[in-house]
Amino acid sequence: MNTIEDQVYNKISAIDLLRQNANFENCRFVNCDFANGNLSNIIFVDCCFEGCNLALCDIKNTGLQNIYFKDCKLSGVDFSKARDFLFEINAENCLMDNAIFYQRKSKGAKFIDCSMIETDFTEADLTNSSFDNCNLQHAFFNRTQLKNADFTSSYNFNIDPEMNFIKKTKFSLHGLPGLLSKYDIVIK
Repeated sequence: MNTIEDQVYNKISAIDLLRQNANFENCRFVNCDFANGNLSNIIFVDCCFEGCNLALCDIKNTGLQNIYFKDCKLSGVDFSKARDFLFEINAENCLMDNAIFYQRKSKGAKFIDCSMIETDFTEADLTNSSFDNCNLQHAFFNRTQLKNADFTSSYNFNIDPEMNFIKKTKFSLHGLPGLLSKYDIVIK
């Protein structure tokens, strides 16, 4: 597979992208519709996706190295199937409901203004990650590494301190109910 560098792709589909038969480095994808598409085995390095629809996109064995998603729909994307090697994504103002990060190492990830309803972070390593103003309603945290993670401005999360690793994790006072919900106590 050859490598395409420094290109901008506007309003293309997953099929159009696959026809390139290439990996992509330092490329921008703008308003593309990859929903339900197959992007398996493609490597993306230092790429930016803006206003793209990747809902339920198949990314099996896909390389996502230093990827930035802005204003994208990533609902149902199973990031646990992407390549481990140099996996790094950041997202801003994205719809990531029902995404899966099961056992994914995503240290230092930045999620800003994202909807992450029912997103699965089971056994993920989110050390040093930040969740800035994210809706984490019904998100799954179980045996998740959250050391030094920042949840101070996020909301609707439910994280059991006994089932997760939360050393030096940052929370605000308004987030306390999300840490204590299993005790069925009233906080005023």
